[in-house]
Amino acid sequence: MTATSPSGGVNLGMPGLPAPDFPPEVRARLEADAARVIARYPDSRSALLPLLHLTQSEEGHVSRTGIRFCAEVLGLTTAEVTAVATFYTMYRRRPSGDYQVGVCTNTLCAVMGGDAIFEELKEHLGVGNNETTADGKVTLEHIECNAACDYAPVVMVNWEFFDNQTPESAKAMVDDLLAGRPVEPTRGAPLCTYKETARILAGFPDEREGAVAATGGAGPASLIGLRLARGEAPHAPIVHPRGEARGGSTTEGGE
Repeated sequence: MTATSPSGGVNLGMPGLPAPDFPPEVRARLEADAARVIARYPDSRSALLPLLHLTQSEEGHVSRTGIRFCAEVLGLTTAEVTAVATFYTMYRRRPSGDYQVGVCTNTLCAVMGGDAIFEELKEHLGVGNNETTADGKVTLEHIECNAACDYAPVVMVNWEFFDNQTPESAKAMVDDLLAGRPVEPTRGAPLCTYKETARILAGFPDEREGAVAATGGAGPASLIGLRLARGEAPHAPIVHPRGEARGGSTTEGGE
């Protein structure tokens, strides 16, 4: 139902309120999970971010029903919850695919090939930005930064890293996702669905065998600075000393 103007019959495009609730059995399960999350914080409203992930784990996005649920269990208004849910891009506002494929198109990844990857994936999948394939498996989006510039260009699937990608490798990866074939991130835990990822982000343990141990951390390129700070020499010079060219010879002017 949508609202109409007082003069009668004019659709203002606004959804009727209040939002529908979850079915009773779903509501009871989510309330039990929410209580566990809220108990971690001295102030219940601090639990809003993980609770938004919790509702995503149920529906695959943050719906009006999810916003109502968060508001009610935290004693907030739906406006307060909506303000947070619309601020962070990790919260989806409409149904999305099982696998969120995010292509970094920020400066470094873009010039290293990220723009080309994104354009070719749009054509290959037949979708635009923030659109989902007809089978509901893959949602494509461009991301401002995947926080892995040393592996540019980077694609993330449900927030797991696929480093040093090319248009060809990215297309092969999404083809495997569409076909249900196993896909292994460059580093990090094995892939799981977007809903399963959302539950982990809500603070619940990843109970898949070996998943936590496989999470790992930064790759070798990310750790070079740390090794230098510790006084550990890298395998090869990263930047040659000023005035010293490759092979040990010097150039005029120190360049």
